Amino acid sequence: MTATQLPNFASDNYAGIHPDVLAAIVEVNQGPESAYGNDPYTHALQERTRETFGDSAVALPVLTGTGANVTALQTMLPRWGAVIAAQSAHINTDEGGAPEHTGGIKLLAVPTPDGKLTPELVDREAWGWGDVHRAQPLVVSITQVTELGTVYTPDEIRALAERAHAHGMLLHMDGARISNAAAALDVPLRAVTSDAGVDVLSYGGTKNGGMLAEAVIVMDPDAAPGLDFARKSLMQLASKMRFLSAQLVALLTDDLGIRNAAHANAMARRLREGLERATAPGSVHGVQFTQPTQANSIFATLPAGAADRLRERFRFYDWNAAHREVRWMCSFETTTEEVDAFVAEVGRVCRG
Repeated sequence: MTATQLPNFASDNYAGIHPDVLAAIVEVNQGPESAYGNDPYTHALQERTRETFGDSAVALPVLTGTGANVTALQTMLPRWGAVIAAQSAHINTDEGGAPEHTGGIKLLAVPTPDGKLTPELVDREAWGWGDVHRAQPLVVSITQVTELGTVYTPDEIRALAERAHAHGMLLHMDGARISNAAAALDVPLRAVTSDAGVDVLSYGGTKNGGMLAEAVIVMDPDAAPGLDFARKSLMQLASKMRFLSAQLVALLTDDLGIRNAAHANAMARRLREGLERATAPGSVHGVQFTQPTQANSIFATLPAGAADRLRERFRFYDWNAAHREVRWMCSFETTTEEVDAFVAEVGRVCRG
């Protein structure tokens, strides 16, 4: 077994394509079709988007999650605008500087203990309007699920939207794992997006059963003027868009995306609960959880040397190597057998 074939707790990006999504791709591959979105599958996506997010919602498929974020934010802002985000936000830490050097966007990063912004934290950077020496704070961006695995409730999102709108700002959501959040909260997607005041959503499907399945979804097109043009200039306009749209339609049909995410969340709960039993006094020593497990990720610190020993049989990443903190992710493909085997291996490696 090669390293890439080891059981995966590294990322939900490692998972394959869900069979229903793959079937949708195959169905689309039935001969020539109009390019650049002028096809029945992209038109069907618009109908499904309105059904899911509201009558004014419009979806623009894009190629990557980073592309979705940069395209969305660039169109939400004038050239002198800035984005308030958590310091741990993906746009701040994991996109290779794309918002800054590709989008020309100033990020105003706020430290948070759990990855979540609050209205009070937003206020730390929500100032200086009219001051020509300061980039103007005009968008608040939040991640759902956050990079630390925490989930915003609808009320928390609504409070942020109200604070942002009161300041004349817009609210963007990086929804790379939006389906995991909705599944964890047992609410429809619109409850944590359009109904809660989100103006523009970067919808993520690649981590949840898609191959290329990302979109910028605007709840009101006036929030992101020129989005069509920005998508092209930022190299996110796919010529054979029907293959992207078909995946998104599949994920938004019969709650497939929510069901996929619910399974991933359930596997993370099983892993956390198994480890909590294994780490009871007298069994396993030195495993400490650092964040609540609210969706499909677990964060923990391990005894010295334990992570490398565990990686001989399982794939996962360090989160903060200096503190021996690791992240374990579950996906729609994660099995109970993999979870139970991993719990047993943690017990073997870390047992005192």
